[in-house]
Amino acid sequence: MFAKENIDTLLNAGGNVLSADGDKIGSIGQVYADDETGQPSFVTVKTGLFGTSQSFVPLEGARTEGNDIVVPYGKDQVKDAPRVAEDGHLEPAEEERLYTYYNLGGGTSYSGTPSRTGTADTGERTGTVGHDTSGPTTDDAMTRSEEQLRVGTEKQAAGRARLRKYVTTENVTKTVPVQREEVRIEREPITDANVGAAMDGPAISEEEHEVILHEERPVVEKETVPVERVRLDKATVTENVTVNEEVRKENIDTDGTGGTRR
Repeated sequence: MFAKENIDTLLNAGGNVLSADGDKIGSIGQVYADDETGQPSFVTVKTGLFGTSQSFVPLEGARTEGNDIVVPYGKDQVKDAPRVAEDGHLEPAEEERLYTYYNLGGGTSYSGTPSRTGTADTGERTGTVGHDTSGPTTDDAMTRSEEQLRVGTEKQAAGRARLRKYVTTENVTKTVPVQREEVRIEREPITDANVGAAMDGPAISEEEHEVILHEERPVVEKETVPVERVRLDKATVTENVTVNEEVRKENIDTDGTGGTRR
């Protein structure tokens, strides 16, 4: 039986709640005591990520181990317990729902681990066939549980793609035709048609004639023009991924001193 002084010590020590096989279920949260007797009856266990969720566990059949509380329930059973608001008080309907879930049968009092001092244990309890040697007696059946693998998906960032534009320089060679003027000497004989022009001027003199020669040269101009548009797009591709994980399951065997084993 838990005394209030023991509970205060556990709360101040920051202990944990453990299952019967020693697995940590979560850290000790709050302790709820009976309004009439003041006897501690429930403890909340902080579970979930960073202890954001609390589950109620009856203290009947529980024991202390150092700064920890060991309860006769499995980790998954405690985590799946009915959710009750941690408002500092349990209503009768909430308490009944918790007792029903933990198979404690509506108000029946349990004193924890059965004592065998001074008497022979006959293995009989009122209303049941046999009794539990690992915790409080519930009924005449044993529950076999197993873990089931549930695989889902979550979306996470796997990479980042971006478009980046940069400038490069390359040589472009083009051939363009150009024209130029060259001097060409033309001679023509004196005829009646040009004799007048030929005799115009002094008979003997020095004279110079010049012509201007022209040529074309390449002229380069650069013009910026758009050539294409580029964008990023996303496509969803589905592929199969094989998940390999171990799951545990309970097996039940029967042991007897006589009769046929089945």
